[in-house]
Amino acid sequence: MPPDPSSIVCPVSTADAEVITLGHGGGGGLTRSLIEGMFLPAFADPALEARLDAGMVDLGDARLAFTTDTYVVSPPFFAGGDIGMLAVHGTVNDLAACAARPLFMSVGLILEEGFPMSSLRRVVESLAREAAAVGMRIVAGDTKVVERGKGDGIFVSASGIGLVQVDPRPGPDRIEEGDAILVSGDIGRHGVAVLATREGLAFETEIESDTAPLWDLVRALLDAGIELRCMRDPTRGGAATALVEIAEMAQCTIELDEPAVPVEPQVQGACELLGLDPLYVACEGRMLFVIPPGQASAALAGIRSHPLGRSGAVIGRVGERGTARVLMRSSIGSTRIIDLLSGEQLPRIC
Repeated sequence: MPPDPSSIVCPVSTADAEVITLGHGGGGGLTRSLIEGMFLPAFADPALEARLDAGMVDLGDARLAFTTDTYVVSPPFFAGGDIGMLAVHGTVNDLAACAARPLFMSVGLILEEGFPMSSLRRVVESLAREAAAVGMRIVAGDTKVVERGKGDGIFVSASGIGLVQVDPRPGPDRIEEGDAILVSGDIGRHGVAVLATREGLAFETEIESDTAPLWDLVRALLDAGIELRCMRDPTRGGAATALVEIAEMAQCTIELDEPAVPVEPQVQGACELLGLDPLYVACEGRMLFVIPPGQASAALAGIRSHPLGRSGAVIGRVGERGTARVLMRSSIGSTRIIDLLSGEQLPRIC
């Protein structure tokens, strides 16, 4: 039997205090409460308060984007990718969402005693190959080994620095009423691919992760003169969470057209079988764009002409300002509110 998604996320409180549980790892309300209630007040810095995919810092005449993330995907090898590939792609895409050309990267490896050397070699080769493919240099690193049973094989921590290519930089504060919402491709494949590998699920057609580095696609749009007002890569929490966060930061209504949202049939079928909503399932090779309405057609043509954007689509628009909400209109004309989940549908997917 497939796993019951309701049993995966179990946020709990003890009699004394709330404790960290698996549900805190995603893009839902619990993670947001940690960010807003603990991290932002403790670290207080304007670069963090902007709540972008990377922090923006000025260095002389240059504006740098700096991002960091930790990858705990289980299992570390899955259909279409592995944890090393994921670390590079995630780093590149966070920088790309800030219109930053990836330059430098650091990698930290936490290895569990007993992790096979052959598997480590595969991860290292993926890190090197994928970084070289996007012209990003791995210039620093660290390795720690923990006792057997303490590390679940391998965890990867990655940080990246990129050079921002536009001024003003993209962000929710630049969104205007009437702007078009685009996605660079079909959604949900990464999360389903990881779950299928983890649980040994077999579908009629193998579902592979969409993991990919998106800087080349973003650069192509910039070179074409497309005004990228806001971008976000929909990883943990999927497209739904990313769009809710954009709406909250921009204090606007986002109106989505459900039939326009691209989901491959086998992914849709798998989600229905597992009781998942693909809108909340993580992607690792997709970008959400907010673009002026007059440039939407040109932007879509540019996206679809790129190998990583052939299933790109215009999926909605920005509505009135002043109310932060995301609305989804179905094929029969009914409307529902898209909100944050209290936890993750699928933990340990990135």
